[in-house]
Amino acid sequence: MPAVLGGGNTAFAVAANLTLAGAEVTLVELPAFAASIEPIMGSRRILLGGAAHAGPATIAEVTTDFEAIRRHELVLLIVPSYGHRAFAEGCLPHLRAGQTVVLMPGNLGSLAFARLLQERGIGGVTLAETDTAPYVCRKVGPDAAHIWGVVQGMGLGVLPRGAGRRTQALLERWFPGVQLYPHVLACGLSAMNPVVHPAGVLLNAGRIERARGEFYFYEEGVTPSVCKLIYGLDAERLAIGRALGVELLPVDEAFYRAGFGPRGDLWSTINGSLMLTQLRAPGTIATRWLTEDVPYGLATWLLLAQGLGVSCPTMEAVVRLTGVICGQDFRAEARTLEDLGISGLSAPELLRRVTEPLPCQ
Repeated sequence: MPAVLGGGNTAFAVAANLTLAGAEVTLVELPAFAASIEPIMGSRRILLGGAAHAGPATIAEVTTDFEAIRRHELVLLIVPSYGHRAFAEGCLPHLRAGQTVVLMPGNLGSLAFARLLQERGIGGVTLAETDTAPYVCRKVGPDAAHIWGVVQGMGLGVLPRGAGRRTQALLERWFPGVQLYPHVLACGLSAMNPVVHPAGVLLNAGRIERARGEFYFYEEGVTPSVCKLIYGLDAERLAIGRALGVELLPVDEAFYRAGFGPRGDLWSTINGSLMLTQLRAPGTIATRWLTEDVPYGLATWLLLAQGLGVSCPTMEAVVRLTGVICGQDFRAEARTLEDLGISGLSAPELLRRVTEPLPCQ
């Protein structure tokens, strides 16, 4: 049975949906963010609506004590990428051999988690990450969540690679159709949020600030011209993949295969999407669609590209411009190759790093 770490939109939706599917879920939040789960601490109830299971879900356990994860073979870490380190630190004293930790999504965070395990000498733990969250969802109240759509064929990368099939089978019970990537680098580079969100927010900055998010981001904000910038970023992401010997799916095909909308160019897929067209824009420029998707997505990819000798001028421009409008230096705040434990590695060395077992594993 799974433990779900986090207290945000997707953590609530996953905890509730898996509970209604028959799982005995433990929901764990950091003590510093206990306020996010305080409304359900007594009742342990989340009211779930939408496209998956629906109704009141009584979570088996809701806690800020990370010792609770010891009882669970499967641990699902469902928080923004900038929260990965704090949750990893909370987990480390309580992890044991035989457990599997899955970052949903990971943005290459499984590599950062692996580095921490190596530093602490903790072995026998399987790490994995997905390329996206499993649902298009939001919290709609302090004790309620809504799922607009379920992602089809969610992608999975696993460390060590030899544990891939076992991990895929472990997740399949709760997330049917999960697909296995050849390694975690391919999975991390297949995340679509860093390709779509920063471009869309940057080119809609004035409208977001004026309307405070009161418009439909995908239906109204991702126009054909915005799609051109997204395609420009995507071409550079695909080039990074090729430098690693991986043919990644283009963004429009990835959106189609995830079940977001009909096959076609990106604009057609988005505008034909029953789930994406229901999502409103962020209410402020200070949204995780920039503060997560740039320093933990585009900026990290840019560092990886530079190490591989791949030119990414569009990616670099978006990283710089989004940093300017946010008043932040996203290059300086990026999750670095040192954080991932892959600094200075050539393409063949990178591939060995993600396909061969670590010493402590």
